[in-house]
Amino acid sequence: MARYTSVARTLHWAIAILILLNLFFGFAHDALPKEWAVMPVHKSIGLTVLALTLVRIVWRLTHPAPPLPAAMPAWEKGAAHATHVLFYALMLILPLSGWIMSSAGTRPLNWFFLFDVPKFGVGKEDAIVGLSRGAHELLPWLWVALILLHVGAALRHHFMLKDDVLRRML
Repeated sequence: MARYTSVARTLHWAIAILILLNLFFGFAHDALPKEWAVMPVHKSIGLTVLALTLVRIVWRLTHPAPPLPAAMPAWEKGAAHATHVLFYALMLILPLSGWIMSSAGTRPLNWFFLFDVPKFGVGKEDAIVGLSRGAHELLPWLWVALILLHVGAALRHHFMLKDDVLRRML
């Protein structure tokens, strides 16, 4: 069975856990206790996802994914490819949009309270900030839908089709 490299698997699962945690923090931050400092942690996780995604892209470009099963229909291969492209786009766009929004604010931006992160030179009135805010509010819902599709497809391959698609990433 062809598998992803251990680096690819580690990056996949680390980023997946961070994304799920950040989606939770993003959706539930108003309901969580203020003393949890959810938003600074949410921002730190987002910056971590962005950095790990850049590493993951370089790794993926230099270490191709194992081939999908030959028996998989072309439409399904196309759907898998499109879903992965959208995942990579969201792993870049959402953290960048959050960084842009934070850059327009007055609060400091730091990484897990350890060091300051430079801000972009934008103000609240800049169009890019408004665009970033809109993206940051809407795109997480697309991400949830894609995650459900991705997990559902992986489980379908494992339990119904009984192929190695899921095991390649385990």
